[in-house]
Amino acid sequence: MIKMGMMVGDRYEILEKIGTGGMSDVYKAKDQKLNRHVAVKVLKQEFSENANFVSKFQTEAQAAAGLAHPNIVNVYDVGEENGIHYIVMELVEGITLKKYIEKKARLSYKEAVSIAIQVSMGIEAAHNNHIIHRDIKPQNIIISKDGKVKVTDFGIAKAATSNTITSNVMGSVHYTSPEQARGGYSDEKSDIYSLGITMFEMLTGRVPFNGETTVAIAIKHIQEEMPSPKQYVPEIPTSVESIVLKCCQKSPDRRYQNMAELIADLKQSLMNPDEDFVVMADPDMEGGTRAISEGDMEQIKNRSRAGLAAEYVDREDSLRLRSDTEAEYEGAAGEEGEEEVYEEDPRMERITTILTVVAGIVILIIVLILALKLLDTNASEEENNGPIISEESTSTESQTETHMTVDMPNVTGMTYEDAKNTLTGLGLLTEVEYQESDTIDEDVVIKASANAGDHLEEGSTVTLYVSAGKSGVVVPNVTGTTYTEANSKLANLGFQVTKTEVYSDTIDAGVVIAQSPVGETKAPQGSVITVTVSLGKEKQKVRVPNLVGLTEEDGTFEAYELGLKIGSVTYVYSSEFADGYICYQSYSHGTYVDPGTSVDIKVSQGVEKVTYKCNTSITAPTAAEAPDYTSGTEVTIKLVTDDGQVLLETKTTNFPQSANYYGLKASGGTLTMTYKVNTPGGTTINPENGETISIPGSSEEKSFTRRIEFTQE
Repeated sequence: MIKMGMMVGDRYEILEKIGTGGMSDVYKAKDQKLNRHVAVKVLKQEFSENANFVSKFQTEAQAAAGLAHPNIVNVYDVGEENGIHYIVMELVEGITLKKYIEKKARLSYKEAVSIAIQVSMGIEAAHNNHIIHRDIKPQNIIISKDGKVKVTDFGIAKAATSNTITSNVMGSVHYTSPEQARGGYSDEKSDIYSLGITMFEMLTGRVPFNGETTVAIAIKHIQEEMPSPKQYVPEIPTSVESIVLKCCQKSPDRRYQNMAELIADLKQSLMNPDEDFVVMADPDMEGGTRAISEGDMEQIKNRSRAGLAAEYVDREDSLRLRSDTEAEYEGAAGEEGEEEVYEEDPRMERITTILTVVAGIVILIIVLILALKLLDTNASEEENNGPIISEESTSTESQTETHMTVDMPNVTGMTYEDAKNTLTGLGLLTEVEYQESDTIDEDVVIKASANAGDHLEEGSTVTLYVSAGKSGVVVPNVTGTTYTEANSKLANLGFQVTKTEVYSDTIDAGVVIAQSPVGETKAPQGSVITVTVSLGKEKQKVRVPNLVGLTEEDGTFEAYELGLKIGSVTYVYSSEFADGYICYQSYSHGTYVDPGTSVDIKVSQGVEKVTYKCNTSITAPTAAEAPDYTSGTEVTIKLVTDDGQVLLETKTTNFPQSANYYGLKASGGTLTMTYKVNTPGGTTINPENGETISIPGSSEEKSFTRRIEFTQE
């Protein structure tokens, strides 16, 4: 029985319960040896009493404890004490990917791909250590407060047995692979399938297969064709669509064969989202969609009812489709005389192959004849009437361009930067006009030139009307001046300058063509002024990519791929970008520069960490605090920070006591002083018989507290 304050394994002090599931409870604890907080997962009593389960659980947990990777919730320790089986894990403060998707409805493809890359790297580390997760889903992926993505519950899947069946299995079945649904062998490619389903949900906000029962959903994984995510979100790039579909192929042989292949394509999709570079394997009989057999149907239903070959395990509300006893069912199927669905007669297979080849040759001949006739007809008409342009083709292309629209979001009330990023992510361009306002905070969007819900073509420009506060600074008109002059003039007024460059046949290179916001309007001091500078007549230039939002490594790689260099790298604190991500580039995205140009970048170190110091002198109890305290009495002193760290705990009779501590996370603490008050004994006379009665002395423990505020370092 776990109680608050108890010690587990002689080092983990249980502080509070932070989660519970079907199989275990999770507690926040303090590792007294390493002075850090951890998560302790404790098996519930009904599972701890099963020796077979405990043995497998410990084996797999110990294997997972060998994993150490930034994208894995690391396992620190595994143990057993007085019948309590526990796993000590990294404590991650954040939310699950499932809740994050629910909060945002769906993610942009860049964010989804970035998360998928981190998840893939964690899974790859496990696969390299011969550990298969077998329950990849958004509920088992955590996004920490600093933006790190971590996969949790590695290794536990294989520890489950048929004794861990649960009646509610609507969790993991949405992400289970076809081979798991059939109760077949699952390997690394099963994790790839589940990750593909997870990517589908990130991109669309929904799972591809749903149904009223778990059996119905499992059958859809086996039988139904995987829908394209573009069916729900048309703006998803081609490469991202192809990656998801390749991950979710019915046949494991047609999926990515390892995580390294998948990671490579995911990174490529960030650089070239609209290129069709994903290599799909040729479809075969086993990989294609097929009608489910009665045998398969019966097997799935039997498993659902009896929990035999495929069992669902509830683990912290994360339920999985299991297949630990498939061998028993292969034997059972043999006794019933069932045959393998895909076994074919060799003679019939040869006949089918021959007929297929003959039919292909006939179709090819027909196509060639029709093509030759069409060419003759076109040549004749072109000779008489000139070249023929297909009106239908032209119309189709026009429609394609016209119908690439996006819905205008509501950006009123956002900061200018957030609104700009939101619109840019939808493929819209932005301009800014500042307006003075007594009621709306500086740098907040007052309105936009398009209303929320309007259908806008991609590439359209939206003007954002932004508050300049009560007294903005007049932006000078720098159009027509050189960039050097413009930059100097704007910088002297406290503005930040971003340069965008375009070719011009009429304006000399280096001259400002336009600016946003325009001259003679007001803007907040320190706001960004974008100036468009002429490159002169077009010549061979390199278009600067968007490095902001990429990791330092990926941004450097992308710049070098395009023939650019990374110049100075500055590390800064940022509340908008996670640690390690680029938050600034010296040349704006879309600017054309000479090959070999150095692009300076700033890389986020995450939110600035504030620390405090405690430099105080602890004086003796005052008369107001302890009226009955006498000098020289022993006092127990205990100083505890607001976040629970014990800085000082000692006994003394001498005051003052110095307390000097540095690097504290809390801004203050509580000092508790405890002392004893002794009452001396005495004598009294019994009035009835005149005898002398002795009265023993007594001792009473008293305490009081003082508030101590720390100083920021």
